[in-house]
Amino acid sequence: MNQYIINALALIGAFVAMEFVAWFAHKYIMHGLLWILHKDHHKKESKGFFEHNDFFFLIFAIPGIICLFIGMQAGYNFLFWIGLGITLYGTCYFLVHDIFIHQRFKWLRKTDNIYFRAIRRAHKVHHKHIGKEDGECFGMLWVPMKYFKEAKNNVTS
Repeated sequence: MNQYIINALALIGAFVAMEFVAWFAHKYIMHGLLWILHKDHHKKESKGFFEHNDFFFLIFAIPGIICLFIGMQAGYNFLFWIGLGITLYGTCYFLVHDIFIHQRFKWLRKTDNIYFRAIRRAHKVHHKHIGKEDGECFGMLWVPMKYFKEAKNNVTS
């Protein structure tokens, strides 16, 4: 198989796999063992710019950085492309979660399409649970179809 195809598949595969990793980590680690770091993200009262939850950025960045570094040292082999896929997912997560949904920076405020409305709604449903139990909608870029149907039916003019 052509090396370019292998690299592209490694990048795309890592990106797609990260959605499952993020879902799993969010459901079972953030709402489980490491709730102590995630719980301030679910509090409704005003908080500062940084949260304990932001430590997860570092936790998720480490495998990507390691793959990028080892892959570069090995002549940009498949590990580099896996690391790039992880890093691109992290970038998308930051843009969608921190900027678009939580408005930590005042960008993307007027974005209005079915996909983004569905993601925002699913995340609001997730945040209606203040405690670590009874959560739902743990994914980020892929959300249940019912939110797309709801967004399609609630089109704003």
